[in-house]
Amino acid sequence: MAKRKAKKSRKGGGGVSWLKLLLVTGIAALVAFFALMQSVRSGFFGELPSEEDLASIRHEQATLVLDRDGELIGKLFAEDRTNVKYEDLPRHLIDALVSTEDARFFTHQGVDGRSYVRVFFRTLLGRDKSGGGGSTISQQIIKNLFGRERHGMLTIPVTKMKEALVAQRLERILSKEDVLVLYFNSVPFGENTYGIEAAAQRFFGKPTRRLNVQESAVLVGMLKANTTYNPRLHPEASKGRRDQVLEQMHKAAHLTRAQVDSLREMPIALNYTGGDAFDLYGYFVHQVAEEARAILKGIAGPDGEPYDIRKDGLRITTTLDADLQRMANQAVHEHLAVMQPKLDRELRSTRTRSTWEKKMGRKGDKAWKINASHVMEVYDHKARRLDTLSHRDSLWHYHRLLNGAVFMMEPATGAVRAWVGGNDHRYLPYDLVNARRPIASTIKPVVYAAALERGLGPCTYLDNDKKTYAEFEDWSPDNFDRDTVGGQVAMWYALMKSMNRPTVDLYFRTGTDTVRTTMKAMGLPTRDADSPAMALGATDIALREIVPAYGAFAMRGKVVKPQLILSITDAQGKVIHKAKAPKGQQAITEASAATITAMLQRAVDQGTGASIRSRYGVTIPLAGKTGTSQDFGDAWFISYNPELVIGTWVGAFENDIHFSSATGTGGQLALPIAGKVWKDIEQAPELRKRYSRAFNDLGEDAPDLNCDPHHEASALEQLIQDVFGRDDPGKEGEREKDEPKKENIFERLFKKKE
Repeated sequence: MAKRKAKKSRKGGGGVSWLKLLLVTGIAALVAFFALMQSVRSGFFGELPSEEDLASIRHEQATLVLDRDGELIGKLFAEDRTNVKYEDLPRHLIDALVSTEDARFFTHQGVDGRSYVRVFFRTLLGRDKSGGGGSTISQQIIKNLFGRERHGMLTIPVTKMKEALVAQRLERILSKEDVLVLYFNSVPFGENTYGIEAAAQRFFGKPTRRLNVQESAVLVGMLKANTTYNPRLHPEASKGRRDQVLEQMHKAAHLTRAQVDSLREMPIALNYTGGDAFDLYGYFVHQVAEEARAILKGIAGPDGEPYDIRKDGLRITTTLDADLQRMANQAVHEHLAVMQPKLDRELRSTRTRSTWEKKMGRKGDKAWKINASHVMEVYDHKARRLDTLSHRDSLWHYHRLLNGAVFMMEPATGAVRAWVGGNDHRYLPYDLVNARRPIASTIKPVVYAAALERGLGPCTYLDNDKKTYAEFEDWSPDNFDRDTVGGQVAMWYALMKSMNRPTVDLYFRTGTDTVRTTMKAMGLPTRDADSPAMALGATDIALREIVPAYGAFAMRGKVVKPQLILSITDAQGKVIHKAKAPKGQQAITEASAATITAMLQRAVDQGTGASIRSRYGVTIPLAGKTGTSQDFGDAWFISYNPELVIGTWVGAFENDIHFSSATGTGGQLALPIAGKVWKDIEQAPELRKRYSRAFNDLGEDAPDLNCDPHHEASALEQLIQDVFGRDDPGKEGEREKDEPKKENIFERLFKKKE
């Protein structure tokens, strides 16, 4: 009996001990909890945002780039975000969020104690991951805005305490409506997209206020894991998550069972307008960003700080015509998709890759030697595609690629209407509109304009005989078609047929000073003006430079600088910058401009540009000039009328990649792009009305081109030419036309030979 009592006593004592242990442990846990909370509150684990800090939260917003009609063509951002107001949030979007993320949002003060109890028993003890994380909408805002720091083993409790304390501060200064706006403007949706407005535009191509119930459910569903439930990348998972959100809305009595069942049957109808949609405008938007930074430099915002185009939510309205941009981009890709296989065949026949690989191998690149293969996304002219390529194959793929560029400008206003800087801005960001390349025969109209300024006329006859210029290292230029006719040709005919020998004769007659002055006045670089080879295109000029020069021919001799930006406003619509209409500078006389245009109209109708009529059926008024550089390295075509100038260029990045046949000429490689665009303009009534206008009828002042194209010198003229031939062709053109000769016939005949 005594033993039994002792046993009971020991039993009872043990129970008391366990109670004491639990009590002590609980007290210790509470002390530790409050001590940790006080440490967090005091800033021991990092300063907490104050109520003043929270009140001054200002979200970064993407700057929107708009075309001439106000349509979105690009964004400039550190984070892709466009803020919304509470009035922009559909009620079903709010219901979807609260039902899924924070059911007691409208009753708690930033922290939901019941959620913490659920997390402790269901998620931590019961290991049920569907129990949720316990964070309220306000706590999620704090996490999204301020991130989370690591504190070793205390990371989870410290971060939860931080978020709880700051969330309570947040809800003391903001209404529930303001909290919702703050949340929807800050939450990440993946793909570098922040905020509901950017997400709605990206995935459904519409503003937030126009989202329907199922679209709202898709976007709210993404908040749990924005990559896993991305509707573009994982449509099935996204639909499953959407249906869960709809069920939660039913559970919260926001949707009936019939509504949920009906919506669950609907597929996700995406209208994805993400980064890919803006790639069409990539080169142009990049250039706009550079110019906007220059414009805003030194202009202070409301806070006294300079504007940041990546964060301040500005609106930049540009001159771009989206219709022309699409036409130009499509024309480039369609044409190069046809021409690239032809070039590839020529490169294989000449074993160009073998030569290139030997040169590359000598550089001793480690990756070149290893030549590992990888799965990668690559660009070709038809589409981006996934492929498995070795290191060398990937380098060769882009090295042998044809590239195309298009630059369109209104000659009267300088408004840039299209800018295609290359094949693909994401993979090939180097902008070929700004790249200086050998200009080839496209420069000839400028040289001919200089001659007209000097006093020569379209019926001046130029020497077409083959010559060797000893003063220039025995340079002996020839015509492209290697004609052996010789004799003399009229200036208009020489330009129409793009003849080289007469152009060199014209250069010497005009003189380097006049050529240089004319080039400078037309906005072109003059570093090679002293070389007669420049008259045939041996100088580097960019599309952005040559297109305005051709615009001067359309604008009675006035050059207008290209203009990209019309206005810049802040996020509230206040005008920061409004562009002035650019003033044209008189570069050449009206008569010279009209004469060049008349000759270039013949070049399009009968000369090197005639295929734009015969092959593409373009009938609207046009003038233009082709160009083909040495060894077919660069192909050009510049065409214009009084309303629009279109400049096109095609070539490879490096000089060793080019056609070895006439397929690489400007007429076959660059002209077709312009031909496609002009034909599209002609077939679109609104565009035809806007960009097609006949050249001015000059009446009696019209240039006279009514002279024979060929002229055979008489025996007397030939004798005089032989006797009084130029000793220094580079100097004669600098003499005035009526300047007397320094030597008479006898002095020349009996001049001592050196």
